[in-house]
Order: sequence, then structure tokens, then C-alpha cells
Amino acid sequence: MTTVKNDSASTSTSTAYSTDNQAAASRPGRTATAGRKKRRDSPWKAMGLGIALFIVFIGIWQAVAAAGWLSDIAPTPARTWDRAVEILSDPFYRDGPASVGIFWHMVASLRRVLIGFVIAMAIAIPLGFWLGSSATFRRATDPFVQILRPVSPLAWLPLGLALLRDAENTAVFVIILSALWPTLLNTIEAVRGIHPTYKNLASTLGTNRMQQLLYIVGPAALPGIITGMRQSLSTAWLVIVAAEMLVGGQGVGFFVWNMWNRLDIDAIVVVIVLIGVIGLALDYLVASLQKVVRYD
Repeated sequence: MTTVKNDSASTSTSTAYSTDNQAAASRPGRTATAGRKKRRDSPWKAMGLGIALFIVFIGIWQAVAAAGWLSDIAPTPARTWDRAVEILSDPFYRDGPASVGIFWHMVASLRRVLIGFVIAMAIAIPLGFWLGSSATFRRATDPFVQILRPVSPLAWLPLGLALLRDAENTAVFVIILSALWPTLLNTIEAVRGIHPTYKNLASTLGTNRMQQLLYIVGPAALPGIITGMRQSLSTAWLVIVAAEMLVGGQGVGFFVWNMWNRLDIDAIVVVIVLIGVIGLALDYLVASLQKVVRYD
């Protein structure tokens, strides 16, 4: 009798265990299927919601303008659309040094931003490695960094004009100062955050400082550096518009200021959208690089 009971209990336990395993096996399958379905549906839902929100925004904007709640020079969706078609239909024209199509204004701004950005990176990255590796120099220079970093880049414009005596070089000078700090600080923190075990292990293998920099410090700090570069490029594109309003010449900032003097607010809205699209494209390029070098 005891043997029968034990066999029955064992059989019941085995059956329950098998049932539980089948249920557990089925649940992850259903969960994975639901997760895949959710991932497939969510982009379309997000896109549809975005389009709906945009339509609602345009409708509210048009209703407010039609009700007379805005000033006479305030832009409207219809006038802005017509102005966008007019500006983008001939973006390459040239009627003089300052009378050019929007394409040339964008090219001028991008040229200044990229030149200033490259110079800033050539300064910030090596300096960040140096300060991140040396606690003594980092403490010595920290007061200067903390004092200069919060200064608005536009505050450097008069000094740049006084020193360089050239509007083009002054705009690049302002870009350098605005793009320098995010990458510098992120590089310092990335180098400081490297675990000492890696450096100690490299030292025991007889590697020199250059080999440690190339094979340990550099790759480990690269994700943080790319994050700083992304912030620096966004800041540079943000600052160039205000800088070009003051230094003049070609550029999106000069175009916006020129349209304001003409009270062409619809054109300003068009250029604001173009500025945002180009900024999004620049950020996407650096973000793509960040995905390549990131590690988990």
C-alpha cells in the first residue's frame, strides 16, 4: 500500500510539474508574440498621433488668427505655406552678396558651424584626456573652467570683433567657445570613469602610455566623448543663428534678422522650421555614430 501511494503521489507530482512547464512554456511564447506585435504597431501609432497633433496645432493656429486675437503682422498657416513655397521654389538664386537664396544662407551657417566645431574638438578632446588623467592639473584648471563655462557665447562677440576685426572669424570664434565646454567636460568625466583595474592590468603587461591611450583609455572613453560631441554640435548650431544676427553677412541668422527688418514674419517661421530640420539631421548623424561606439 505504501508503494502504491508513493507511486500515485509521484505520478501526480510529475503530472503537475509537466502541466506547469507547459503553461510556463506557453506564457513566454504569448508574451513574446504580444511584445513583437506591440513593437510593430507602436511606430505607426506614434506616427498617427504625431500627425493628428500637428493637424490640431494648425487648426488652433488658424482659428486664433481668424478670430483676430493676434497682431496684424502675426503669421498665419496659409501665408506661411505660400511663403515657404516661394522661398523653397528658388533656393539657389544670387542677386548680390547679401541677396541670395536660402540654400546659400544655410551653407554659410553650416560652414561656420563645422569649422568652429572641428577646431573646438581638436582642443577639447586632447585637453580632456590630459585633465582627466591628471588630478593635479584638473584641480588647478577647474576654477578657470567653472568661471568661463557659464558665460554666454554671445558675450564673447564684442571681444572677438575687437581681437579679430573680422565678422566671419568672429562667428567661428563664438562657435569654438560654445562647442568647447560640453565635449571637454564629458571627455574629462569619461577618462576619470575608467576603472583603475584596466590601467593596472595594462601596466603589468608592460604597455607604455601611448599603448594604454590607444587600446584602453581611448576606447573606454569614446562613448562619453561622442555624447559630448553631440551636445557641442547642437549648441554650436543653436548659437550660430544669434551670432549671425550681429555679425551680418550671409547665414540663417542674417536672413532672420533681414526678414524681421522687412516685417516678413511668415518667412521667419519658414526659416525656423528649416533650422530645426537641419539641427535634427546633425543630431541624427552624431547619434548614429554614438550607437556604433556604445557598449553595454
